[in-house]
Amino acid sequence: MCATCGCGDDDAAAVITIPHEHEHEHEHSHDHLHEHGHSHDHAHGADHVHLPVTETITLEQKVLAKNDELAQRNRAWLAARDIVALNMTSSPGAGKTTLLERTIREFGDVPIAVIEGDQATLLDAERIAATGCRVVQVNTGAGCHLDAEMTRRALETLDPAPGSLLFIENVGNLVCPALFDLGERGKVVVISVTEGTDKPLKYPHMFAAASLVLVNKIDLLPYVDFDLEKCREYAAMINPGAEIVPMSVTGGEGMAKWFEWLRSQRAAIDDHATAP
Repeated sequence: MCATCGCGDDDAAAVITIPHEHEHEHEHSHDHLHEHGHSHDHAHGADHVHLPVTETITLEQKVLAKNDELAQRNRAWLAARDIVALNMTSSPGAGKTTLLERTIREFGDVPIAVIEGDQATLLDAERIAATGCRVVQVNTGAGCHLDAEMTRRALETLDPAPGSLLFIENVGNLVCPALFDLGERGKVVVISVTEGTDKPLKYPHMFAAASLVLVNKIDLLPYVDFDLEKCREYAAMINPGAEIVPMSVTGGEGMAKWFEWLRSQRAAIDDHATAP
């Protein structure tokens, strides 16, 4: 049982798979993110289901502290390879996978790789693989989020090319992914107009952690009860620094702005690398 959110033992359950459509031909000459052969301390096992409140809080802090340490290792590994990694989060059905499919086909500036996170199936990874993009699937079982250890294992399997853009499509959930740093440059939150104007108020931790908020499916605005300006206002209340981009992935509106933001993330890393 996960101390932070009550979900299943996600670290033990995670399974990493390369979909059949993806031909994984590159050499694994990269440096590993950890020393192999170490043991994992599963502090959130079945014996800890009924802990007292104070002990549960301490355990949660330990779990998050361990995750943050691993995330920093991931971040250093990615930085050494000049890789821009983005943690894509949303509720189920907001359009993350469709957004990634279109981005892979149309962005074209840099190599792209994808880590797909779901509780089960290879469905999304197979969709990404069909674009020709390198992808691995992480199935979390009962777990409701990816963590830094799962991401590390996926990175070692995927081995994204230096200078690439890496999308980490998290499990569809706006709660737990907000707590777990994966080593990414930033979190991108995707919501859709079918979900309700008050999403930022209901899930403040996720919106507070976001670098960018994409409001998808604006082509449906005439048919749903959604106030775009009010949603902007709510998001700004939670996170004044987050940029808000209305878009329709299927219709194309907002895609240019999304691509512009992606290029700005690449440019920021390049500027930092060349700074004296």
